Amino acid sequence: MSKKVFSCHKISEGVGEGEVIISKDEIMFYLVRPETGEVLEKAHDIEGRSVAKKAIIFPGGKGSSVVQSDGLFQLMMHKNQPAAMIIQYPETVLVAGAIIMEIPMVDKVEPDFYQTVKDGDHIRVDATNGTITIL
Repeated sequence: MSKKVFSCHKISEGVGEGEVIISKDEIMFYLVRPETGEVLEKAHDIEGRSVAKKAIIFPGGKGSSVVQSDGLFQLMMHKNQPAAMIIQYPETVLVAGAIIMEIPMVDKVEPDFYQTVKDGDHIRVDATNGTITIL
């Protein structure tokens, strides 16, 4: 299978590669177990799954600035932060967290990407150059 490349908009520069995990729900990183990256929020679309070192695709964040920042920071301290974040509705707190913690983050991805990518795919997010490659 040939690699498929899609354009996107850089929010936080860098390159991240990993398995795709797709969430239809907004994520509150404070409700993610730092030691494993497991989503703890009850009835969440990806409850029980780990976001550690994954390329996560999700609509946006939820929760106050303190809990979002602390949640991402705790994941980083345990080396379980996401490899990359593809977000549909970026907000200031998550953007700042991604920049500070050097997690590549993009938005404004080509619509075909969302029709093509599947949970479990392996992708490379090159936020610096504005591309996502399905490997």
